[in-house]
Amino acid sequence: MSCQPAVCEGKLSREQIERRVRELGGWFHNLDLQGVRTAPDHFLGDYPAVKWQGFQHAIPADLRGKSVLDIGCNAGFYSLEMKRRGADRVVGIDFDEDYLAQGRFAAEVHGMEIEFRQLSVYQVAELEETFDLVLFMGVLYHLRHPLLALDLIHEHVARDLLVFQSMQRGSREVMPVSENYDFWQTEIFDRPEFPRLHFIEREYCGDPTNWWVPNRACSEAMLRAAGFDLVEHPEEEVYVCRRRELPPAPDGPRAVYPSRGARGGDGKARERR
Repeated sequence: MSCQPAVCEGKLSREQIERRVRELGGWFHNLDLQGVRTAPDHFLGDYPAVKWQGFQHAIPADLRGKSVLDIGCNAGFYSLEMKRRGADRVVGIDFDEDYLAQGRFAAEVHGMEIEFRQLSVYQVAELEETFDLVLFMGVLYHLRHPLLALDLIHEHVARDLLVFQSMQRGSREVMPVSENYDFWQTEIFDRPEFPRLHFIEREYCGDPTNWWVPNRACSEAMLRAAGFDLVEHPEEEVYVCRRRELPPAPDGPRAVYPSRGARGGDGKARERR
C-alpha cells in the first residue's frame, strides 16, 4: 500500500486530519497523527503507548531486513512502531474493517507502507508466509478458542519471535507443576497459582467479546504448550517468546492439527522477503 501524495507531502491540514479522525470514529488506539490525538479520553490513559513503554526495550531496535505480522492490529499502533524500527515488511490483520480503515489512514499520515488485511487469527494460514516477528497483543481473551489460535500461529506464520500480551486476572504467582498427576490428586486445582483460564459467560467490562481471561501461570503454560519458549517477561502481561519445533502429530502436544496452509509435510513454509 502506498501513501497518498497529499499526505506524504504533508499537505493535509490539522483540520483535515481532525475531520477524518472524527469520520473514522470509535478509536481504541490513541495515536498521534501530526498532533491530532485519536482517543485522548481513553479510559486506560495514553493507550497503548503506556503499555509499549513497559516492554519496548525487549523488541529488537533494528528490524531492517525483517518481516512483522501484527495480529489483531486494531488502528495499527504496534505496526507503526515496527515500521519506525525499520522493518522491511509489516502486515497488520484484524477482523474489524473499521479498525483497518483507521490503520490505513494512520499509516498514510505518517507516510509508512504497511499492508492491512481483513483476517481473523483463525485465518492466518491464508497469508501463506511466515514472519520473523509476530505480534499477538490483546487478542487472546477475545477468542472463543484461544489455544487453537496459538496453535495456528505456531503452525502457519511464526518463524522466530512471538510477542504475546493478554489481560490477566487472578493470581500473579506461578507454581511449579508436575509432568503428571494422579486421578485422586485434586487439591492442586484449589490453588490460585495453578494455571487457570477464567471463562466469562456473558460480558466483562461491557464487552461481550471477552471470553477467556488467564492468570499468569495459564498464559505461560499455554504458550509453552503451543510450542513457544519464554525468552523474556518484560512487562506484567507481555512475553517475548521463541518458536520451537514440535514433534509431528500424533506425538506432538498440539490440540489441533491444521492440514492446510503455509507449512507442508516437511514443516517448511514460504518466506516472503
